[in-house]
Amino acid sequence: MEIVVKRFEDLTLEELYGFLHCRQEVFVVEQNIIYQDLDYIDQHSTHMFIRHEGKIAAYLRIIDPGVKYKESSIGRVLTMPEFRHKGLSRKLMIQAIEEVKAKDQMPIKIEAQEYLRNFYESLGFKTLSAPFILEGISHIEMLLE
Repeated sequence: MEIVVKRFEDLTLEELYGFLHCRQEVFVVEQNIIYQDLDYIDQHSTHMFIRHEGKIAAYLRIIDPGVKYKESSIGRVLTMPEFRHKGLSRKLMIQAIEEVKAKDQMPIKIEAQEYLRNFYESLGFKTLSAPFILEGISHIEMLLE
């Protein structure tokens, strides 16, 4: 398995299509979220994904500070169903946090699905908000300093 880290402008069309397909499969089809995935934030993000035998196994995007929040942010974290329970999202999150630290762009603020609170807390994130509904799913704001 290979971790790929690229800015939007460095992505190939196949990579872009691949992770957009994954985001739609997980968030729209599997989780039944009706939302505008193409939000013009991808162009201001670093995209990180794990590729296995030509397929995207896991994905996230690191959003530049000042785009979504004044802080850096990480979002669209997913692992494809056939690759779950192998620690891939944790591996990507750890690498993403290191990437943000290396650019001296801490802290990181996220909107996490509430059921994943323990996962993000295990990475050092602290809860900032009460639960709120976003796109039909309970979320919380969290911060890693």
